[in-house]
Amino acid sequence: MDASRAVIGTRYRAFLSYSHRDARFAARLHRRLETWRIPRAIVGRPTALGPLPPTLAPIFRDREELPAAADLSEEVGRALTQAASLIILCSPAAAQSRWVRREIEMFQEVAPGRPILAALVPGADPSCLADLFGDGEPIAADFNPAGDGARYGLLKLVAGIAGVPLDALVRRDAQRRLRRVIAVTLLALLGMLIFAAVAVVAFDAKRQASAERDRAEGLVEFMLTDLRGKLEGVGRLDVLGTVNDRAHAYYAAQDLDALPVDSIERRARLLHLMGADEDRAGHLDRAVPKWREAHRATAALLARAPDDRDRIFGHAQSEFWLGFAALQRSDLRTARAYFEAYRRLAQRLVAIDPANPTYRQEAAYADGNLCTLSHEDKKAAAQARVAICRSALELMQDAARRTPADKVDPVMVQVGNYHAWLAGALLMAGDPKEAEAHYLAQAQITDRLLADDPRNMDLREIAVVTAFSVARIEAQTGRAAEARARLLRARTVITEMRAFDPANAIWANRGKHVERLLSDLTTKGTIE
Repeated sequence: MDASRAVIGTRYRAFLSYSHRDARFAARLHRRLETWRIPRAIVGRPTALGPLPPTLAPIFRDREELPAAADLSEEVGRALTQAASLIILCSPAAAQSRWVRREIEMFQEVAPGRPILAALVPGADPSCLADLFGDGEPIAADFNPAGDGARYGLLKLVAGIAGVPLDALVRRDAQRRLRRVIAVTLLALLGMLIFAAVAVVAFDAKRQASAERDRAEGLVEFMLTDLRGKLEGVGRLDVLGTVNDRAHAYYAAQDLDALPVDSIERRARLLHLMGADEDRAGHLDRAVPKWREAHRATAALLARAPDDRDRIFGHAQSEFWLGFAALQRSDLRTARAYFEAYRRLAQRLVAIDPANPTYRQEAAYADGNLCTLSHEDKKAAAQARVAICRSALELMQDAARRTPADKVDPVMVQVGNYHAWLAGALLMAGDPKEAEAHYLAQAQITDRLLADDPRNMDLREIAVVTAFSVARIEAQTGRAAEARARLLRARTVITEMRAFDPANAIWANRGKHVERLLSDLTTKGTIE
């Protein structure tokens, strides 16, 4: 499991900026965005920020009034730098708010090229967009009933944050709503089966108890696999919560000390998933106790059979989730302790079965987590940061070599991402020459994947973002002409992408960014 799948260079998927007069609508929109599930068919699609995650969480929203100071609070300023996009709630109050204007200005300063999205609050006139943005109005989602309305407006924002075509979300949202009745019906039938299974009175108590347990465990396994997949496919976090509760209730009714090993392992896996669902819904405080309980269980199982690969793998996932929780809370010391433990377990799996590509990927993800952590830790030694990011890349390259050809493309996207992570570490260490070589390696991988799938817009966006990074190095090392040529090619690609989907706000901002870079080259002779 890879922390970069959830936090890839930025901590938040978006920063929600609003006047506190609009706090009620902001809270409602924040909740809907964080609990909205990306359609299963496009989850994992490669984007410039890495594979598309199942949800948009976390999204930053300050919940207290800003202090009466001359500038933004440290927390808000830090969140702006760690946000992949900015959402502005446009209203007359926002147009008069100096804090909203300052957040827009600061985001443009610290995150050039990242998308800015606008949401017109119900009752607000579109003229407030001009008040906030002048002639450079971003594409806006109008939540007024006479505009886009609540559902279509939400889909517009989701498309902008996730970087996917709006029409694809609209179609899949309609399909999802049709499938909900089927999902709920299936859940009701499953509940009846569970209650029937536990209500049967056996003639032979011992034999019947064992048979009933096997039947109930089979149903729980179905809930954790097939049923869960179906419910995720229709985006029902609420029904998933009911499924989780039913499965957890089954274990709560058992004598945990008397449960067989398979049941304890299955219960720990359930707790991992329940915690992940809580985290996706924005409830990290509810997720952590579940992950801690799973950690206690998997640690006890591993202590009984320290060389069992399934128990090593299970406890590794417990270590990851607690490290991931600490990273989200900016507790870097605790995160490092858990990620190091996860790394040791992944290395043990590789030692047990060196040819297993899944175990090789686990080892790569483990080093990738530490690479991600080192970028967050500004006190980390530059060479140590480079070393761990280089190790993650080499391990992922090795995993790719061991992966069957028909399944290797997603792994190669990760290889490209790890080239970029290493390049970033090298730039922080003052080695732009090798950093450029790794950005170019990512570009070559992306080009090869595009040759097989030339219409893949996510791969094309990765290619554009990589071009920005290479051009910046070229400009700063006296090769302005090469940088200009590279940016002009990127401009052509972005123009084609915007023609394909004019409503895509992220691509629109990529277009603006390439124009700013070209302007800097013309006026300054370099790119800062």
